[in-house]
Amino acid sequence: MTETPLLSAENAGSILRLTLMRGRQRNPLSMAMLDAIAGALEAAEADKSVRAIVIAGEAPGFCGGHDLKEMTAHRSDDDGGRAFYEALFARCSRMMQTIVAHPKVIIAEVNGIATAAGCQLVAACDMAVAGASAQFGVNGINSGLFCSTPMVALSRNIGRKRAMELLTTGSLMNAHEAMTAGIVNKICSDDDLTQVTHQLAAVLAERSQAVLALGKKAFYEQIEMPMEQAYQHTSKVIVDNMMMRDAEEGIGAFLEKRKPEWNDE
Repeated sequence: MTETPLLSAENAGSILRLTLMRGRQRNPLSMAMLDAIAGALEAAEADKSVRAIVIAGEAPGFCGGHDLKEMTAHRSDDDGGRAFYEALFARCSRMMQTIVAHPKVIIAEVNGIATAAGCQLVAACDMAVAGASAQFGVNGINSGLFCSTPMVALSRNIGRKRAMELLTTGSLMNAHEAMTAGIVNKICSDDDLTQVTHQLAAVLAERSQAVLALGKKAFYEQIEMPMEQAYQHTSKVIVDNMMMRDAEEGIGAFLEKRKPEWNDE
């Protein structure tokens, strides 16, 4: 019997849907799962037919974090697991940064729980749509592990005091609290989750991919800068954007009241 792959990659037109396929285990971010996601994202970067990406989790939950059984098994290593843990968290950090640096917009489709590194994955994505029953948290503290790496993405999405509360108490947010805090863009019924996420991705797929890539990169660059430096940087970016063929085409199409024909189509 062939084992189910860790990650399902399906193309719905120009939208790539990546689904974590270990639902019974709450789709843990094992070393193999991290490699599978990173590999799929690398392939999508080079695939011009992909214009938006959705990351989802097989029911009943999005992602419960790292694979604790895998981590515990390495306690018996000669070094107590240190080398493995260093490799695991470095690999996870690189994958999260790959999402941020990816030229295509990536949406998390969140069903059920998104906890610890699973919440980190949602926060790392550019946007997120949640089902009404979704829950979010960085609850490693409940098991004696402070979610220090998930803290990076989380604290760049929500306010400091709310982030500290979540990290230190291990409490969970429901979907509406997560949207208020800034982790989630949209909430819908659990039954409509895939449809609503696809609709958002379809809007992105209609935009100029060259301009989206430019804008996404600039967004994450400027957000870490002091205001004056950010304005200097983005002024250069928007001038570069104005010189692009798609800006000329898009503005012309708007003035002529027609649909633009992007250079990347």
